[in-house]
Amino acid sequence: MKFIETRGNDGVSPKSVSFSEAILGPMSSFGGIYSPESLPKLGHDFLAEHLDKDYQTLARSILTAFEIDIKDTVIDDALALYEQFDDATNPAPLVKVKDDLYVSELWHGPTRAFKDMALQPFGKVLSSLAQDRNEEYLIMAATSGDTGPAALDTFKNRENVRVVCLYPDGGTSDVQRLQMVTESAANLKVIGIHGDFDDAQSALKNLLGSDTFNAKLKEKNISLSAANSVNFGRIIFQLMYHIHSYLELVRQDAISLGDKIYLDVPSGNFGNALGGYYAMKMGLPVEKILIASNRNNVLTDFINKGVYDISNASVIATTSPAMDILKSSNVERILFDLFGTERTKELMQALDNEKKYTLTQSELEQIQQVFMADYCTDDEGKEYIQSAFNQGYLMDPHTATCFKAYDSCRDKPLKTIVYSTAEWTKFSPTIANALTGETDSSDIDALQKIAEKANIEIPDSISDLFRKEITQNSVIDKANIETEILAFLEAKS
Repeated sequence: MKFIETRGNDGVSPKSVSFSEAILGPMSSFGGIYSPESLPKLGHDFLAEHLDKDYQTLARSILTAFEIDIKDTVIDDALALYEQFDDATNPAPLVKVKDDLYVSELWHGPTRAFKDMALQPFGKVLSSLAQDRNEEYLIMAATSGDTGPAALDTFKNRENVRVVCLYPDGGTSDVQRLQMVTESAANLKVIGIHGDFDDAQSALKNLLGSDTFNAKLKEKNISLSAANSVNFGRIIFQLMYHIHSYLELVRQDAISLGDKIYLDVPSGNFGNALGGYYAMKMGLPVEKILIASNRNNVLTDFINKGVYDISNASVIATTSPAMDILKSSNVERILFDLFGTERTKELMQALDNEKKYTLTQSELEQIQQVFMADYCTDDEGKEYIQSAFNQGYLMDPHTATCFKAYDSCRDKPLKTIVYSTAEWTKFSPTIANALTGETDSSDIDALQKIAEKANIEIPDSISDLFRKEITQNSVIDKANIETEILAFLEAKS
């Protein structure tokens, strides 16, 4: 399978690339990204064949359908990493919460967040490619809280790979920050920046596309790639769990094979939702995809009104910080798939230059054939957390936003899968406040209060963070990011 550029070709770059080339160099002409030239069809027969198969077998079959140019042994080793999750055969269990609402828990990996589902195998694939080519790679990651810990975990101590992770100082939970700043592997560098996630992501994309920065890396015989979902290597591993969750509904006799369902996704950078969109296009019986946002509700306006406008917006700090994002990178792949390269380039350049674009009525109707959207305030989220807890389910504030979309968006009585992107441990002060009304609890105090109230254990990987040494102390202005990275590479070489 070939991958092509979302904004068209500049006459210099190749018109199409292989999967391995797309993940090693994820940025394309005119600041665009790579998308698959076509998608494999995985219809009723494929789903039926995998009803009695485990997650690794399903994942391997999907990768085979994409005809990716990765060695079978590397794929096997990458998928075997799911055996380190809480359940080796089912890394993403599906839990019934209401008669027609099920939660796909994507956070049973090493960093207790959904990014492990993609980044654990992705890290193995990318580092293996670098070793096979005898090349050195700098992997850039910008995080709103979950990508960073997952990227650092999957790449630490891997050969031929160095990682720089950018995070907004003060814009993550304490647990997320500790997961990053206590990493001590020599090939990892964590940089806090004065700004928000959009600043971090913009810095990453600018560096990925910077000829001067790439030239400086080339002098050091280092190539540049990314661990964010601008990299399709992330997306291909994300679309899998949507198919798995559907099959779990069938296995639990909640639906019959072929019945349509709603996918309900908490969305920040739109990678999770894009995975659902691709699964739908590949043949998964989906009625619509519900996009849940917090107060940073740009996506709500985009889907409901056809206007993507961040011209007068600034990021609002919420209790679901991993979704505190205004510029969602993976919307570009939706625009490309629906409207083609020329229109995508026009819209994305308008967003880059004017901070705004507007769809035509026809284009909006195409978006609304697939997506519905709503947003959830912090107070509403806490009410959903408390209500679900009273019904026996403990969830984090990002998952709670999906319960609002479940209530407000659906227009058919279909089974709904909510995608839970983080364990309760990642955002304990918010949850403790929702359950007890207490405020100003430290993370460790909140963790203990919730564990006692819910009669559950705090995972060792979380409680141990508060005893680990802080090894990554850099917090800088965004203007100094390139200098800081080059200094890290110089010290490492």
